[in-house]
Amino acid sequence: MKMRAIFEGQWLHLVCLLALLGAVFLAMKLPGATQGELFGLGTPFWLWLGVAIAVVHQVYVWLIWRLELHKKAISPMFGGRGFRAYTVGFAILGIARIMAVFFIAYANRDTFVLPVELARVLAIIMALPAIYLFYSVRRYFTFDRAFGDDHFDPAARERPFETRGIFKYTSNGMYVYGFFLLWAAALWFNSTAGLIVALFNHAYVWVHYFATERPDFRHIYSDQA
Repeated sequence: MKMRAIFEGQWLHLVCLLALLGAVFLAMKLPGATQGELFGLGTPFWLWLGVAIAVVHQVYVWLIWRLELHKKAISPMFGGRGFRAYTVGFAILGIARIMAVFFIAYANRDTFVLPVELARVLAIIMALPAIYLFYSVRRYFTFDRAFGDDHFDPAARERPFETRGIFKYTSNGMYVYGFFLLWAAALWFNSTAGLIVALFNHAYVWVHYFATERPDFRHIYSDQA
């Protein structure tokens, strides 16, 4: 029964991931999407590396969350410091995910159809809510909560829903606004490939929400329903 709970919703994850990978493959046929290089490596390399990092990141979060939530398998391995060990991996993959889009966009710069000035204005507009989100997480929500500490610590499940900062306007600030930073990077460099990977990342994180996080909420907060 616990193994079934660990894989709950992952059929949706797999189906959506395959569809998104197919969409990326088709999008690479757009004009300019494969132009450019960085460090002697072509844009297609950077594009698929960015996609791969996103997949590894979300599979990592799913697996660690579920193993801890349903089998308490992570914390004992690290002497009760399982959450801290998990956040190190999360941070490394999360930063790599962001940096990959910057690398892709720079390698593929000036390939999108927008005038550069307009693209950069749009980049600034997209960056502002992302910056406000990270401020709100730091000031109110906390990064531990964003990392999913309620999968590890029963006491974390007693907190009320956050309604300050950007969370005054949406309960899903991380999903709605966090990935605007990737859109901003792609637009700043006016990159077709960057926009493709930003769109993939933003769509794929919603797959994580529906396939992993929502089912977990039902288990974690069932006694509060």
